[in-house]
Amino acid sequence: MTDWAWDYNPSAEYVTEGLPPGVVAEVERLTTELAALGPEAAKVGRPFDREGGLREFDLMRGRGFLSFLAVPRHRCVYVCNVTWYG
Repeated sequence: MTDWAWDYNPSAEYVTEGLPPGVVAEVERLTTELAALGPEAAKVGRPFDREGGLREFDLMRGRGFLSFLAVPRHRCVYVCNVTWYG
């Protein structure tokens, strides 16, 4: 376990607007696990050939994805966007 946290960027209302409650719960569960990885979160998801920068991670077997930033100096994973195909 690390001392990393997670947050929405710019805000929870902006990122989750219009999403079903189950999708929001899954996003928050996955992001909690990403934060538990600490600096290793910068290697999770796409793109596969490099680490850092904006990353993407599939949701619910490819029915959507979340975009996130792992920022080591803030010790935080920021959820920037959720795309849901539902």
